[in-house]
Formats: sequence, structure tokens, C-alpha cells
Amino acid sequence: MMWLMSKLINIIIASRNAGKMAEIKDIAGAVFCDRPYVVLSLDDLCLNVDLEAVETGSTFEENAVLKARAVASAVSLGSDYFVLADDSGLEIDALGGEPGVDSANYMGRETPYDVRHERILELMADVPEKQRAARFVCVIAVMTPDFGVKTFRAVVDGRIAAKPAGGGGFGYDPIFFVPELGATTAELSKEQKNAISHRGKALRMALDFMGSF
Repeated sequence: MMWLMSKLINIIIASRNAGKMAEIKDIAGAVFCDRPYVVLSLDDLCLNVDLEAVETGSTFEENAVLKARAVASAVSLGSDYFVLADDSGLEIDALGGEPGVDSANYMGRETPYDVRHERILELMADVPEKQRAARFVCVIAVMTPDFGVKTFRAVVDGRIAAKPAGGGGFGYDPIFFVPELGATTAELSKEQKNAISHRGKALRMALDFMGSF
């Protein structure tokens, strides 16, 4: 892709999640392969922003925008600075869409994910395979240098596995099975996951937007 301008683009990520930051950097490297860019975390900029405190929205879109605005208000944006914030989660049909927007706080933010996996599988123990539909949802909000906001939503469909599998990824990946690939997202290679993941899809849309802004 030929970008409309070639000067450096700086992207501030509203997150301290190491797994999420790694995914974003990998995908940004592929999208911006022919353009100079820098991806910065809150820790890189020593920004003391309490993202948990601003996650008060009832939708992924609301939370993503709230986090983007909170970070933007804490830093003076230059002409090439964007703030990128995402809100994502797992929706399980048999559980009425839970954990949904509360995915990060499900059973308490400090609860290990293997404990959360076990609880979900207990709740799903008697649910037949055809009724185990689930999806990962990701909404990315981009705060532009002129303080405009645009959101991008992406979904990957799958189902809840009978048991955890795989050591890759993070979060709910070990129990999210993708039938087309015959594997959980934790069993996929980094390249495979980035190609099909909800965050990968939303991020590519967001990065394309930033590149042509």
C-alpha cells in the first residue's frame, strides 16, 4: 500500500497488557512495513492513567472511546500522534452473552485465567456442542491528532471447547475453539492467530485509517 504521507506516525496504545501490546506491535509491523512508525505504551511514556477506573461503559464501543479519551487527555498530542484503545471480550451464547464487556473483570481482575476457564467449563458442562457458540469481539477506538474519534469493530466466531488446549495467546484463548481451523486460538501460531483474530481484524482497519489520515 502506498501511504498518502511518509512522515513518522506515532501511536500511543492505551494498554499495559503485555500480550495485547505484543499482538499490536506484530500487526503494526506488517501493516506499516513501508512507512516509519513508533508504537508507544503507557509505560513507555510514564503515563499514570487508571484505565480500569474509566471502563464504565455498557458496550465495547463506549469503553474503548473512554480509554482513548483518558489517555489523550494525559498527553499533549503532536501533529502525528494517535491514541489507540481497544475493548474486547468473549461472548458465550449459552451464558446469555457473558462474560462480555466484563471479560477482563470476570470473577475479579486478579483471578488467574485458568480458574476462569475452569468456571466457564463447569457452567457449560451439560451444554451440547451445537449450543456452545461463542465469539471474540474487539472494538478499537482511534483518537486522531485533531481529537476526533473513530471506532472499528471485528468479530471471530467459534465455540467453547470441552477442555483447555494450547499454550499460546492469552486470556480466554485456551477455551475458544475455531472449527474451521480445528484448534483453539491458543494452539495457533502467532501468524495464524493474528490473521483471523478479532483484534487483528479491527487493528488492521484502524491502522489503515491512521495511515491514510
